[in-house]
Amino acid sequence: MKEHDESYYEFKEIKENPIIINFAGLKHWEIYPLLKEKFGLPECCGHNTSALWDFLWDAFCGGGEYKVEIYGYRSLKGELKEYCGEILKVFDDLREEKPNVTFEIIS
Repeated sequence: MKEHDESYYEFKEIKENPIIINFAGLKHWEIYPLLKEKFGLPECCGHNTSALWDFLWDAFCGGGEYKVEIYGYRSLKGELKEYCGEILKVFDDLREEKPNVTFEIIS
């Protein structure tokens, strides 16, 4: 088993508000690294919707008002749109539990 230093498990500062998520031009494997960066998620966060839900719930536990603007979703096609649609369901569920976070699909 690989040993990791503490930074592997640490949340990072969210650097923008609104948080801009742009799916346009992304490949499947680029999505979770982008989400980790934008939401300040630790490296140990898995690349699946269950892990995303758990870590986002923790990330927005401390309060503060956040807005997330989503771009490029409406232009996605096929499997990639379905894949990102599952992520949007996580965002919608999170919005119900964390009223301090809003999500808006811009394009």
